Order: sequence, then C-alpha cells, then structure tokens
Amino acid sequence: MTIYLVVLIAVLSQIGFGGSRVAVSLYALELDANQFTVGVIIALYSLCPMLFSIAIGKFADRMPPRLPVILGSVVMGAALLLPLALQGIAALYVSAFLLGLGHLVFSIPLEAVVGGIGGSQNRARNYALITMGWSAANFLGPLITGFSIDTVGHLRVFLVLAAFAALPILILWWRPGLLPDMVPHAASEKRSSVLDLWRIPYLRSTFIAGGIIGSAQDLFQFYLPIYGHAVGLSASAIGTVLGMVALAAFVIRAIIPLLVKMSSEATILTSAIFVVAFAYLLLPFFVNAYALAATAFLLGLGVGCAQPMIMSLLYALAPAGRIAEAIGLYKTLRGVTHVVIPIFFGSVGTAFGFTAVFLSNSGALTFGGYLLRRTRVPANAPRAK
Repeated sequence: MTIYLVVLIAVLSQIGFGGSRVAVSLYALELDANQFTVGVIIALYSLCPMLFSIAIGKFADRMPPRLPVILGSVVMGAALLLPLALQGIAALYVSAFLLGLGHLVFSIPLEAVVGGIGGSQNRARNYALITMGWSAANFLGPLITGFSIDTVGHLRVFLVLAAFAALPILILWWRPGLLPDMVPHAASEKRSSVLDLWRIPYLRSTFIAGGIIGSAQDLFQFYLPIYGHAVGLSASAIGTVLGMVALAAFVIRAIIPLLVKMSSEATILTSAIFVVAFAYLLLPFFVNAYALAATAFLLGLGVGCAQPMIMSLLYALAPAGRIAEAIGLYKTLRGVTHVVIPIFFGSVGTAFGFTAVFLSNSGALTFGGYLLRRTRVPANAPRAK
C-alpha cells in the first residue's frame, strides 16, 4: 500500500509540473511573446536542476524526507498561483524558475526513499512503478491543461494545476509516516566532497551511462521535429512519432519486475543502451512515418527501461546516507545535457547533416554501453564505504 501512495503523490505533483510547461508556454504566446521569449522561460525550468541538484541532495540526506517533499509542493503551488497574482511575462519568468526549484526539492528525496520501501528485493519494482507513474502523468498533465484552457481560460488553468501540486501535502498530512527515513548520514562523511561519489567506479559508470542515454532522449525530442519537417511529415505525424516513445516507455516499465527476476539491473541497463544505439543507427535510413514510429517505439523501450534501472543502481551503489546526493549529482549531469544537447547537435546538424547527428549519437551510446559492461557492476553490488 505504501509504494502505491508514494507513486500517487509523485503522479499528482508531476501532473501539475508537467502541465505547467504547456500552460506557461501558451499563456506567454497569448501575451504576444515571441519564440525566443518562450524558449528562455522554458529554459528556466532546467536552471535549478543544473545548479542546485547536488546541494539539495545533500540537504535531503540529512533530514526526514517528509519536510522537503512538503516544502517542494508548497513552492510549486505558490509558483503556479503567481501568474494569477501578477499577470504578465515577468511573472512567468519567476514562476518557471520557482517551478524548477520546487520540483527539484520535491523529487530528489522522494526518489531517494522509493528504493527502500518493502526491502531491497522490491527496489527495481518500486522504481518501475514510480517511472510508470511519471509516464502517465506526463501524458495527463498536458491533456488536462489543454482541456482546462479551453474550458476556463489561460489564467484559471493555473488554479487547476496548483490544486494537483498541493494534493501531496494533504496526503502527507493524512499519513505523516508514509515516507520512510533514509539511512542516517555517517558522521565521518559530513565533510565529504561530491567528487568522492564520482571516484567510485560503479557509480561513475552509472552516471556516465545515465547521462549518455538521457542525452539520447533529449536529442530525439529536440531533433525529431526538425528531421520530420525536413522529410515532409505533417505535424500530426511528428507528434505521433514522438508519442510512441512515451507509449513504449510505459509498456516496458510494466514488465520490468519480470525482467529483474531474469537478470541484474546493470545487465538490463547495458542492453537498453545498446537498443537505443541500434534505434539511432536506423533513424537516418527512414523517412516514412510508420517506419519512424516503429523506430521510435524501439528507442522508447530502451530509454523507458533505462531510467528505473539507473535510479535503482544509484540507490544500491551510493554510500549509506548519500543516496539523495548521488541522485542530485545525476540530476546535475542531466541538467547540463538539457542545455548542451540542443546547441551541440544543432551545430553538428547544420554543418554535417542529419545522418551525422544520428550516427554520432549511436556511437556515443555504444561507447556508454561498452563502458558499463566493461565495469562489470555486480548483480548485488555492495554499498561503497
């Protein structure tokens, strides 16, 4: 029962957070903002994850998770009400920044405790469940936002989304002991540097592999519309192809508990990386929407499988009392890829064309899979001391 309530908390918050991106973008356009302005507003969502993930991870390791989860919910709720209180573009800049911060404070401690609910034997299942919840929320958030805008308008939609962001507070008030405490931080580690985590071979390989496959997902979301437009696909076809990734991710996460009974998390993650590499190898050879959709589904199986495996490995391999900090370091790397990937591969595509973009990313993924396999993370890796 506990894990399902925790997943519910994650889903409710993610609906509010994910829907806010659509609401903020459409309201900015309603205020006659240009594309550059909208791009800057959306980029502010990723600023806090890039700058503060490690600090928030250290903060979360040293206190019961209930407090930061509630604090993050309060910040997100307040940020969603800000456009109502102070109408205009300036409010959207502040709201986007605070939403990124609130979501970070909410998500890091929640992700850190999920792996321990029900014992280590349920770790992979728990992360599969919560990532399935995120997939569902990322579908429902924009859908609810779109219908709400059509029904109540561009401003009142923020009330709807704020209600979703605030609901986790009510659940935690009803069940104050819902979130288990994390392993206490050892006194000898209080002054440890985050670089100590990077120096642990198993963790370093997981960080690198996670960053590479995360960048592959970012690249697909960024570059597929450009490629689809260039080969003459309609907007609906491009949207359908992109949607296949989320569909595949939901499907594969539903069967992850079965997969981990047959193999280790590290082996599954390595296989997932090679699957995504193969999908990128196929992409430049297809221009038909159906073929691209099939390839996107294959890619979605890989990236959808990888995320819960990465979270599970971070939980298992991080030193006791530094799980949230390890997740924070991982989120920092992901924040960097959010900023760097569009710029870097946009330049590669301009200079060398689509094929170079897809094949170079396939090569990077292959390297990441090879690195993880060479590290030979054991099936039951002990925590680093």
